[in-house]
Amino acid sequence: MSTFTFGHSTAKIAAWNLAGFGGIPDERLAEQVKGLALLDAEIVALVEINPQDTLDKLQQGLAAMGVTYNTCLAPQQSDLHIGLLYKDGITAENARLLEGSDLGDPTRRKALLVDMKVGRFDFLLIVVHLKSSRGAASQHIRDEQAKIIGQFITKKRNQSREDILLVGDFNMIPGQDVSNFHHLGGDDLMDFLSSWDLQDRYSHILDAGRANLLDGFAISRTYSTEYIRGSLRIFPMHWAMDIGRQRFKDTVSDHLPFVASFRIDRARD
Repeated sequence: MSTFTFGHSTAKIAAWNLAGFGGIPDERLAEQVKGLALLDAEIVALVEINPQDTLDKLQQGLAAMGVTYNTCLAPQQSDLHIGLLYKDGITAENARLLEGSDLGDPTRRKALLVDMKVGRFDFLLIVVHLKSSRGAASQHIRDEQAKIIGQFITKKRNQSREDILLVGDFNMIPGQDVSNFHHLGGDDLMDFLSSWDLQDRYSHILDAGRANLLDGFAISRTYSTEYIRGSLRIFPMHWAMDIGRQRFKDTVSDHLPFVASFRIDRARD
């Protein structure tokens, strides 16, 4: 359950916002451990890790349930961190932050970059937590952040055919934040799977029963044939934990995870 072996032909990669603004109390963290054990993905990208040792506590809680993960985190200047859980047998190297992607404001989060290999599938994982809020000023800030990340993606793709996975809390709504998506995709290099495969779905739970699709999942358009088409879904963690949506929001997180499956039995770069 907890260790990747090359005998597998696929692996699951997930992304989840832990709702760490203001810190994650122990009671909420214990519920998140239960949810992550049910998710059981080979790689989980996490945003809003707060405080920083939350990632170690999640690792320890999961180990107590028999689910073994390694951790990866490059500290932010902000209280909200971005990191990974990944199973034994998977390689995560050269974790670094993308300079300039916080626009020089230490209260924002820089994108996390990690070189990863699962079986024969190797890729660059980019995990983001972009500026929140719906106003024009916030959208402009996201535009500027997206430009930095998009330019990095464009340069990277010009240098090599390396696969790129771009995941996290985009704080962007498909169909509304068009300029954000345009800049984040670089020179039209990224395929925003979540915008197409998850239409009419939600990942962010709001008050009074409202919800929207703020989180995102994208792959490099030309070469990421390892993605199993149609596999991206929102993991109904509240349903798996047998609790209602509002109680999940109050006790676990106000976001639901994304999870997708990839072929890892051969390299196609």
